[in-house]
Amino acid sequence: MYQSIKDSPSLKHESQSIYLPENFATKVEEVLEDWQKNQKVQRLWNKDASLWTNTDEAEWLGWLEITQKQLANLDRLQKFAQEVKELECCYSLLMGMGGSSLCPEVLSMTFNRAPGHPELHILDSTDPDQIQSIADTIEPTLTLFTVSSKSGTTLETNLFKQYFFEIAQQAMGSEFAGNHFIAITDQNSPLERIAKRDRFRRIFFGVPSIGGRYSALSDFGMVPAAVIGIDLAKFLHQTQAMVETCANFIPQDNPGVVLGAVLGVLANEGRDKVTFIISPSISGLGAWLEQLLAESTGKQGKGIIPVDLEPFGTPEVYGSVKAERLLVRDRLFVYIRLESAPDPAQDRDVEALKQAGHLIVRIQVADPYHLGQEFFRWQMATAVAGSIIGINPFDQPDVEASKVVTKQLIAEYEKTGSVPSEKPIFEEGNIRLFADEKNATALEEAVGASKSLVNYLRAHLNRLHPGDYFALLAFIERNEPHQAQLQLIRQAVRDFKRVATCLGFGPRYLHSTGQAYKGGPNTGVFLQITCDDAIDLPIPGQKYTFGVVKAAQARADFQVLAQRNRRALRVHLGANVTADLAVLGAAIQEALR
Repeated sequence: MYQSIKDSPSLKHESQSIYLPENFATKVEEVLEDWQKNQKVQRLWNKDASLWTNTDEAEWLGWLEITQKQLANLDRLQKFAQEVKELECCYSLLMGMGGSSLCPEVLSMTFNRAPGHPELHILDSTDPDQIQSIADTIEPTLTLFTVSSKSGTTLETNLFKQYFFEIAQQAMGSEFAGNHFIAITDQNSPLERIAKRDRFRRIFFGVPSIGGRYSALSDFGMVPAAVIGIDLAKFLHQTQAMVETCANFIPQDNPGVVLGAVLGVLANEGRDKVTFIISPSISGLGAWLEQLLAESTGKQGKGIIPVDLEPFGTPEVYGSVKAERLLVRDRLFVYIRLESAPDPAQDRDVEALKQAGHLIVRIQVADPYHLGQEFFRWQMATAVAGSIIGINPFDQPDVEASKVVTKQLIAEYEKTGSVPSEKPIFEEGNIRLFADEKNATALEEAVGASKSLVNYLRAHLNRLHPGDYFALLAFIERNEPHQAQLQLIRQAVRDFKRVATCLGFGPRYLHSTGQAYKGGPNTGVFLQITCDDAIDLPIPGQKYTFGVVKAAQARADFQVLAQRNRRALRVHLGANVTADLAVLGAAIQEALR
């Protein structure tokens, strides 16, 4: 039933195996032949925008040569790593969103800090509990703070800086606080001016031709790597080996191009739910891949929906049956296996998927120092897939929509002291439900006179059809208990409805998968979760609080989802989030019966 592309002499690559049925394998081979005939790999490396939409793509391909440039100037990063060690800080707090935070998060989850280097923490949430948790963990006088924003105008990052700079000033005085801060930003950005004004220790610059989600190998990723003492010479030399392999102009011998052809062809054929299975030791890579794929391809009603950290199920739950009894499968499984620390259970699970006829990409990662190879392989693959899908993989046209509404809501709060009131469509205990007029009408028609939390949830979940996906969008603290509760919900929906499921925490997903949710295929059914905040935190120099910002971000994204005719329902919990999540989870379980 299967053809292994790896075993095909013209498509072989040692670190990558692809298992497709013959009809899909043939289509991938035809695309690769087209790329060879029309010299498309050369054109990509020559930054030919006509590979995509022939607009501004050529301006965003600086990531192709960044590894070589980093190696040529390695001493500056190594000197900074030694400088950090001599500071004798115990903690490092990186404040950023999306491309500024996700690569550092992968590195912090994968590598132990080197002796004498600080422990890296990431802040990418406006949730007051999340911020307070971070503040309680660190000691300001023993912390190196990194403010990371390419544009220098990122709302959340600027507010984080204001909050923690105030804390640092209180702890060590205005004269010395700046010495504990560094900035990573593009030249001439507002953040550069702020960093100079506040006498930051160091300012590192991004590359104007590298967008945020492609910036892992630039200073946005490599400066945090230096902070925790990663051997950057080893890391970047390993990465450069993949760069050179992906510069092979024969498409069939180029792992990035082959992977991109698979992703693009299958997305166009309806296999657009790319489901990651990643070895536990490098599992943080999944969140970085989510942003890269979703934000790059999810636009103009097209694109790839990445699925990360979905609980594993038996092979039969990964397909659904239409009314005419045809089996619908919409997934491509990607198994990223760490050779130095594989998980035998994952090996068995993936083999079961293969035996059941599911489509699989298997990538071998020799050890954690090969992660840079994956950053580059997947950037190349995403660029290629974007060409095949027919979109610009370097813009994010729908991200700005939520930001605009957020700013409007915050401005309203500054003017009146409150945001516009909302009326729930239903209340039960501590839980309130909200929907826009169109979604509310559809739900109320389905519920009829039998109004209850369970029935509203049942009506919403019944809007899932074969080929759809279900996304939980949670504007609550991202901690282990909450994640465990939400994982149970997504697993229950997946097993009963046989659809792919996603889980994102707000506002971080707004800088990641949010682009695909609003701009990609209209196949998502969304359950946004908000809550009353048990605590709130003031922001120095602002009339509003972090709680107000988070609420505005949630409402703005929900409003834009509705404007894009997405099937969306918001569940608002009380201040005891754990207890109300348990109530919600039980109601969803009952609604699925």
